[in-house]
Amino acid sequence: MKLNLILTNFKNILNFWKNSSYILIILLLTPIVTLILSSFQNNIETWLHLIDTKLSLYIYNTFFLIIGVGILSTIIGISSAWIVAKYKFLLSDYVEWGLLLPAAIPAYIVAYCYTDFLEYGGIVQTTLREIFDWQSSKEYFFPEIRSMAGAILILSFALYPYIYLITKVAFRSTPKNLFNVAKIHGKSEFLYVALPMARPAIIAGLSLVLMETISDFGTVEFLAVETVTLGIFNLWLGMNNFSAASQLSFLTFTFIIVLLGVELSARKNQKFNNPQASSFEKKIEVISFNKSLILLLICLIPILFGFIIPLLILINLSMQSFNENDLYPFIDISLNSVYISFFGAFLTILLSFIIVVAVKYHGHKKFAFLATLAGSGYAFPGVILALATTFFLSLIQDNVNRTLVNFNLDWNLTIIGTFTALLYTYICRFNAIGVGYINSGIQRISPNLLEAGRLQGVSFEKSLFNIILPLIRPSILTGFLIVFVDIFKELPITLLLRPFNFETLATYVYQYAKEEMLEQCALAALLIILIGTIPVIILNKTINLSYKKR
Repeated sequence: MKLNLILTNFKNILNFWKNSSYILIILLLTPIVTLILSSFQNNIETWLHLIDTKLSLYIYNTFFLIIGVGILSTIIGISSAWIVAKYKFLLSDYVEWGLLLPAAIPAYIVAYCYTDFLEYGGIVQTTLREIFDWQSSKEYFFPEIRSMAGAILILSFALYPYIYLITKVAFRSTPKNLFNVAKIHGKSEFLYVALPMARPAIIAGLSLVLMETISDFGTVEFLAVETVTLGIFNLWLGMNNFSAASQLSFLTFTFIIVLLGVELSARKNQKFNNPQASSFEKKIEVISFNKSLILLLICLIPILFGFIIPLLILINLSMQSFNENDLYPFIDISLNSVYISFFGAFLTILLSFIIVVAVKYHGHKKFAFLATLAGSGYAFPGVILALATTFFLSLIQDNVNRTLVNFNLDWNLTIIGTFTALLYTYICRFNAIGVGYINSGIQRISPNLLEAGRLQGVSFEKSLFNIILPLIRPSILTGFLIVFVDIFKELPITLLLRPFNFETLATYVYQYAKEEMLEQCALAALLIILIGTIPVIILNKTINLSYKKR
């Protein structure tokens, strides 16, 4: 009798967690659904205008941007991954970690730095004119940084770590005996073994790079490369046409769904062998000093252009323009970024924890699929998510106010332009990260722990908070830090949905850089980079620990 009572209580508690998770998943998916519904409105005149003016340019630029970034970032990522996985060379341990550093700098900040550095009034062209006594730009040729080529280079050096990291892991997970077979037959280890075996990982990394390229707003807007994402922004705010913006977003939406499917399929096809028996050793070949120097220089190129040069530019500008009078407003803006990032990360991890627990301990496939679908917001551009949540929350706001008026209540509920809307969009965007990290931690825990507690009459909540939670605390903290940093760096969502007169470091940098006043925001950009190095350090330590355990 007592056992039946325990099981009944346990079931009721699980149903509570399950129902709560269903509500959360519906809230996370509703903005995308409402965006789809809003796109059914008639906008023939707007589309005819777009076709006559900018639509072909948006598609053309987006297509060539993703092709260029995809090719260049793949070359950089694969070559650097093979070098650090295959060879022991000068400073290789530091280079291996350093190749992740460009991921710490948002691409839009890199764009601001190089534009200031390379434009007509920048230090490079000014120095050239002084040396060669050129009087104007007509007397010499210099590549234009505000161009498609400039955008491709900047985004490639900012995004290649996605491919580098996952490809390096794949190379090191390749069975060593396959390399031995290639050597016996005189075949290239790289072309005939490493590359084919790492293909799913490369495709997965490339898919992430392309999704980030499509999602980019700050870089393309600053470099005057008009893509579909920028077109959505212009339709929404420039022409005040919600439905046309949502319709245009389907061009991006459809392509991202395809990329997401490719990425998930690639991950599904990845197979990992037991590294203790047969895997590629961490450093399998010690080489001569001359060759070591060449490999070092090759690996330093992406670190130099993707991290060191932008960092030095910002340090130089911040030293030139530092003013104690500007310090107090800067501190307030920094605190704004910390507060909104902290609360956004806390709520995201809390809701992710509820969803993961419900999926793990209720556990049927449809529910797990819905939870995965709820995390798809991470794959969509911030502009699209901001548009989706604005449309959804405006419907709620208008309907609630109409209902209140019917009861002679003029409360004038406001959701748009509040912290509620901003935090809600952050959760929709980044909950996939929280779910991923918490799920990875909870999957390593034996279900017997919870079963034992249940048989002893211990409540589900008590077992959860006294047994499960302490065991997955590292995963929760890691997920929290990653989400915190992503919100800290987020530009389009914050720019579009922030409350009036509320600035973060990202919006502060954007507004000054847009007015060609990078020196005024260099210190803020440096702080964003400093915070951005946190996930890089965590990621590097996590990978190193995993190899030590092997």
